[in-house]
Amino acid sequence: MKAKVLVVDDEESLVRLITHNLKREGYETMEAYDGNQAWEMINTENPDLILLDLMLPGKDGLEICQLMREEKLYIPVIMLTAKDEEIDRILGLEMGADDYVTKPFSVRELMARVKAILRRRRQEPVSRSEVIEAGNLILKTDSYEVFLNGVKIDLTLKEFELLEILVRNRNKVLKRDYLLNALWDYSDTASTRVLDVHISKLRDKIEPDTGQPIYIKTVRGIGYKFEGGNNG
Repeated sequence: MKAKVLVVDDEESLVRLITHNLKREGYETMEAYDGNQAWEMINTENPDLILLDLMLPGKDGLEICQLMREEKLYIPVIMLTAKDEEIDRILGLEMGADDYVTKPFSVRELMARVKAILRRRRQEPVSRSEVIEAGNLILKTDSYEVFLNGVKIDLTLKEFELLEILVRNRNKVLKRDYLLNALWDYSDTASTRVLDVHISKLRDKIEPDTGQPIYIKTVRGIGYKFEGGNNG
């Protein structure tokens, strides 16, 4: 069955360009030109992936991501943004976007990222139910919930996936390219900032002191490792 990709942008020529290339790759496409139309299609068409412009008439890209999180709609999102400021990237990822590309972007690069996300989505198990304990942290894999000292921590889907892979490999150093391949299915050096942003936001949410992390440690020149509990 063809994967369905929803392309959301108010620039019609860009939508045509993207959908043309998606169709060449064998995907089914849907188009929306404002945030309100996009939100309706997300709820009625159940796309497999959303390419979402940050700045839109009606609901903007960040608002749509936030609504998806509130409604527990776990559909991967690649944010399209004309802004290159770091705050826009961080906000987009914090609201639940899986990845971002900055305009003007290479269509070839965008197609590679689309393929990577959809390939990972096909490989994910249909259902799973497990409770993972690591010190004061508890991860519930069926509901994508995390509790720290008994208090629920609000994570995006990508933050949860990153924390899960770190916890499952606790006390092991995971290389940056391994994490990029495992979570985004690519490892080009230009993409490493995506990993850094997710690590930073994850530390903000689980570390008592982000300046001296006790859970997620940086191993300079190599990657990251999780410490702080050997049970579970």
